[in-house]
Amino acid sequence: MKLSSALVERTLTQLDAQAIPDNHPVIPQLNSLFGDHTFFLDGNGLKIIEPAAADDGAQKGHVVKIAGWQDADRTSLVPHEPEATEVVIVLEELGSDGAA
Repeated sequence: MKLSSALVERTLTQLDAQAIPDNHPVIPQLNSLFGDHTFFLDGNGLKIIEPAAADDGAQKGHVVKIAGWQDADRTSLVPHEPEATEVVIVLEELGSDGAA
């Protein structure tokens, strides 16, 4: 899932990670491996956001780990099968009419 700048900022308030900028030289390679996503990097590896079912009307996304660090020095990543995490990001709240 590709996120807008506003949604990246909202995600970063809920996820302790860094977003890899779209203009970073590694983005074309990541896109060819994993598809067109916004990529987040943290101490555990590389993550993306996938749409999640919203039972309360808010738009949400699941954090999915797609690569882990090869070594303790965190110098390179090793792709693996997507691993869903328990982290769910609230991307957009309910409408601005005050309903919750």
